[in-house]
Amino acid sequence: MAINPLLEQSSRIALAAFLHNLGKFAERARLPVDPEVLDANKQLYCPHRKNHVDDRGWFTHVHAAYTGLAMDAIEDFLPDLTGTDFAPFGSWKTQDADDSFINAAAMHHKPKTFLQWVIATADRVASGFDREEFEQYNAADEGTATGKNHYTARQLPLFEQIRLHGEAPQAYAYRYPLKPLSPNSIFPVKAAGYESNDNAAAQQEYNDLWQGFTAALRQMPKAHRANGSLWLDHFETLWGVYTQAIPAATAFNVRPDVSLYDHSRVTAALATALWRYHQERGETGESAAEALKDPQKSWSENKFLLIQGDFFGIQDFIFASDGETGKRAAKLLRGRSFYVSLLAECAALKVLDTLDLPSTSQVINAAGKFMIVAHDTPATREKLQQVQNTLDAWFLEHSFGQAGVGLAWTEASCNDFRRGKNGQDSPYRQLIDKLIRQMEIIKNRRFDLCAKSAEAIVFNGFLDRFDNTKGVCKIDGRSPATEAFEEDYICRLAKDQMDIGAWLVNPAKQRILISRETLTLGSEVKIPIFGYHVGFVENEDRQGKFGEQARNGNLLRAWDFSLPDTDPDRALWNGYARRHINAYVSLADERDIQEELLGKYIGIEEPLELDAVKTLNHLACSDRKLAPERQDKWLGISALSTLKGDVDNLGQIFEKGLGNDISFSKTAALSRQMNAFFTVYLPWLCRNEFQDSYTVFAGGDDFFLIGPWLSQIKLAGKMRQAFQSYVANNQEVHFSAGICTTKPGLPITQLGDLAEDALEAAKGHNPKNQKPAPKNAVTCFNQHIGWDEFAELTGQRQQNLLRLSEDNGLSTGYVYGLLNLIEMAEKVEQNPENALWHSYFAYRTARMLERKKLDKDQRKQRHAALAEEIANAGIKGHGGNYRVTLFCHLYQQRD
Repeated sequence: MAINPLLEQSSRIALAAFLHNLGKFAERARLPVDPEVLDANKQLYCPHRKNHVDDRGWFTHVHAAYTGLAMDAIEDFLPDLTGTDFAPFGSWKTQDADDSFINAAAMHHKPKTFLQWVIATADRVASGFDREEFEQYNAADEGTATGKNHYTARQLPLFEQIRLHGEAPQAYAYRYPLKPLSPNSIFPVKAAGYESNDNAAAQQEYNDLWQGFTAALRQMPKAHRANGSLWLDHFETLWGVYTQAIPAATAFNVRPDVSLYDHSRVTAALATALWRYHQERGETGESAAEALKDPQKSWSENKFLLIQGDFFGIQDFIFASDGETGKRAAKLLRGRSFYVSLLAECAALKVLDTLDLPSTSQVINAAGKFMIVAHDTPATREKLQQVQNTLDAWFLEHSFGQAGVGLAWTEASCNDFRRGKNGQDSPYRQLIDKLIRQMEIIKNRRFDLCAKSAEAIVFNGFLDRFDNTKGVCKIDGRSPATEAFEEDYICRLAKDQMDIGAWLVNPAKQRILISRETLTLGSEVKIPIFGYHVGFVENEDRQGKFGEQARNGNLLRAWDFSLPDTDPDRALWNGYARRHINAYVSLADERDIQEELLGKYIGIEEPLELDAVKTLNHLACSDRKLAPERQDKWLGISALSTLKGDVDNLGQIFEKGLGNDISFSKTAALSRQMNAFFTVYLPWLCRNEFQDSYTVFAGGDDFFLIGPWLSQIKLAGKMRQAFQSYVANNQEVHFSAGICTTKPGLPITQLGDLAEDALEAAKGHNPKNQKPAPKNAVTCFNQHIGWDEFAELTGQRQQNLLRLSEDNGLSTGYVYGLLNLIEMAEKVEQNPENALWHSYFAYRTARMLERKKLDKDQRKQRHAALAEEIANAGIKGHGGNYRVTLFCHLYQQRD
């Protein structure tokens, strides 16, 4: 076993590109430097402008000078860059070596050699610049479209700019706080009161961030420094945590709306692909540098291959339950959902590994979808087809074609990444359209079965695999059972999924190791995923337990997948590369144990254990409450609600939401930020406020949760409210959701189907027959409602009904009777006699109040209050949607 030299060289190119703007971070943090060394670096790395009085002039883009100085400051925590063999670069410390690592990173504004031009070209392409625009940018002074300098400018949210109808705003009201990545910091704040013109205060913010960054560097496993690609994966996460809110560009009067992280990772991916393209063709000398220098010579040549991956059949895979899965439903759901994320991650790894590309070449990664930037050569295309064949074979073997990962690739030139100019359509937008069309073709050609021979698609010898003593897998109901599990036999894949479901809730196993050969762990999946061995371990690598596996190249990835801390301001960094692929799971606490003793979960056979995962049956009881002044009576139904939703018009948002001012960096940033709401904030929200919500999956733009019926309704409202804040209150960015309430014990497949139907109904909500349908709605108790009305029905209307019920002792029969009145009110146009519903309400209410010991004036006042709230504000104001309020009230009172 040995580390791949080509992968190491590619990783070094990626790191140089990743660090090309390190100086922006350091310079804004006012890193202490020797003035003479700084002046020397300015001479070497910074463009010079002359004034009209004398020849002295001044230097622009001083951050390039700081890049070299900053790398000196963090050198001790980087991989060993001092060796004589640091191909394709020269020696680290040799300043006069044109192709040194440090020069390649810092010379992006004054490139001369081939490697410097690779980084510089990638920098320009990532921003969507053509040559003329970049020259203007290169000569520009610091200053943004918001009137701030590079110290005081704070990053603008892309979400605020999105417009599908109408013009984008001229002024932007929100900014991201200059903080490390955390559940709180991903939310924008109002610029007024935060963004100021105080340079000293702004620099102190940057300095605090820099100190956190350098301290975090020390937490990375030292043993991994000998493996460049493994270390780079960790560093990318670290860089993302501390630069996700640093504006990448603050010159040329631009809008600072792309983070340093997003620009860095796209630049790294493009630079690696560009270098590999020329390297494989033997074009790495002066002529190649000259060609890159002149866009007319090389920018129209297809050098890049954009590789898309998409996991299809996710829901079929997760909810497949033909066997006996009832008592194991929660663990199975947990394991399968995580397994889907593992499959997507390993599929992307397979592409990267086969092409000898580092993790930074993957620029998009969310909810089973990924994009990788590679070099467009015949060898690359041939290898990609081999990868697709490998993926297809694995899925046909283990899921019988129920799910799979499709790969689509599209060639691109530097010119294809340009933004639009002078009202002309953006070449990059055209490239996005091309990518979308290509992926649609692949989705509709799964496994390419029509092009394959019968032998390739028939499951030969399938029946011979069965052992009559073990029979069919009791989990999926179709596969040969091979593994003992509890009192049954299940297949190897189901055993892996059930084991993962158990490991995920073990706080000591929040790391994943992926290796070429087995690490002989006690917690390792039995079936290698696309040839990789996957194990769950404790945080032991800092003690060097797996250091040798890193040094010899066997260890490919080491991921932290722990949930966000309960502190919403704690940075999401634990020393390792991070993958947001875990979901919140409800565990029993002391209160649950005490409530079980009081009879809350009566009738449920499985007893609760402290810190053990609650079953779906237990979750169904979680919203029940003790009756007032009674310690032996629980009120409220036992029921589950499934909550499923996704962002509306996502395709249009990415295709045209930002108009012509769209770049590769912005696309990557928008994808990452959309994903973060569901993978960073939502798990934190569940962990802190909705502890009994069970996340089946959440990421990309969609989510599926199961939990206590009323809590899920409240969670839906909270999510919608938070999402509006997250997208800077942009009314054109929203999601729809379906809520389906059922008794526990319903098969998981049926829960999934009902939730999907409810979501589709919500997206079809269109009471005014608008074209296109506005969506932005929720289905609850089979009512399809806009979010604002839903908030009123589950908020003010429900509170008022509860108050009136307590004040007047409204019986269950009285409230149930209101449902009949709603039905009458809905059908007035069909039968005029139904208009009498208001009279029936008045009569029933009067009779109810007559039974109270009240005088005439009191009855009159209470009758008026009930009529105003229920008849007018409720039934007349909301029509059939008022059922949501009534059901929420009734189901809480049932014993």
